[in-house]
Amino acid sequence: MKNKIIFVLSLLFGLMFINAGLNKFFYYMPMPENLPEKMQKAMNAFTEIGWIMPLVGAVEVLGGVLIILPRFRALGALIILPVMVGIVLTNIVQDTSGLPFALVLSAILISIMHQNKEKYLPLLK
Repeated sequence: MKNKIIFVLSLLFGLMFINAGLNKFFYYMPMPENLPEKMQKAMNAFTEIGWIMPLVGAVEVLGGVLIILPRFRALGALIILPVMVGIVLTNIVQDTSGLPFALVLSAILISIMHQNKEKYLPLLK
């Protein structure tokens, strides 16, 4: 039962990041109309730089795919970790309306990493 719950959470988490990453290439989800001004300025800056959004999108897609695959879940979690930190910090600094959802995603990621902690131990030696 525990393995099924872990798989479902990993699948949903991975699909969410795959979707977010693909959107950075194909722009099929419109930007919300009611974004705060600070958030609009930040998004415009990221878009103007040109290479940041495709890089983040590629990382999100790769990390999402790896999190879905049990054998590579620990690697996928490490790849997604910096993106998740950025999401949480953006929601703390720019606009706190998305913070509860970002914290739920963070909890899922921390749970995935905790379940794979033995795979990370060689990195710390």
